[in-house]
Amino acid sequence: MATRKMKSRATAVASLIGVSLLVAACGSSSSTSTPSAANSSAAAATNAASTNAASISTAKGAHGSYLVGPSGRALYLWVADTSGKSSCSGACAKVWPPLLAKSAPTASGGVAASDIGATTRSDGAKQVTYKGHPLYYFSADSGMGMTTGQGNDGFGAKWWLVAPSGTAITAGAASSGSSSGSSGGAYGAGAPSGY
Repeated sequence: MATRKMKSRATAVASLIGVSLLVAACGSSSSTSTPSAANSSAAAATNAASTNAASISTAKGAHGSYLVGPSGRALYLWVADTSGKSSCSGACAKVWPPLLAKSAPTASGGVAASDIGATTRSDGAKQVTYKGHPLYYFSADSGMGMTTGQGNDGFGAKWWLVAPSGTAITAGAASSGSSSGSSGGAYGAGAPSGY
C-alpha cells in the first residue's frame, strides 16, 4: 500500500513538472502562473475539454459572475484571439484546453443561448464561442470554483474569466486587458452556426 502511494505521488509530481516545463518553455518572457501540486495535470483538463454537447452556465466567486463549462469549471477568453478565431494551439492548447463540442451547446443560469456559437479550429474541431470569444479551460483549475488562470499572461497575452455579458472580467487584476465584442459564431433560431 505504501509503495502504491509513493508511485502515485511520483507520477503526480512528474506530471506537474511536465506541465511546469511546458508553460516555462512556451510562455512569454512575462511572468506566468504554473500549476501547483494540489491541482490536476494538463491531461485531465484536456480530457474534460471535449464533449458531445456542451452546456454553458454561470458561477459566482471572488471575481463576480463568470461562465463555466459542463463540468462547472471556469471558462476563459484569450486576448490574443482575433475575429472569433482561436490563436491557441499546440503547447498552448495543452495548458489552456479549448472547450470543444460535437453538437449545439446549451445555455442556462443567465447565459444567453443566442450568444453561444462555434469556431472551427485548425484541426477541424468545433470550439465553443461566447459572443465571438473562443472559450478555454485552464489546466491548473482542477475543479469547480477554481479560477487560478485569471489574469495569467501565458503564451504572450492575458487570459480572463468571461462575464455573462461576454466581456472579460478584469476587476481585481493587476493590469487590464479586456477583450470584448461579438464577431461571428453567434447563432439564433436555436441552431448555432458551424454545427
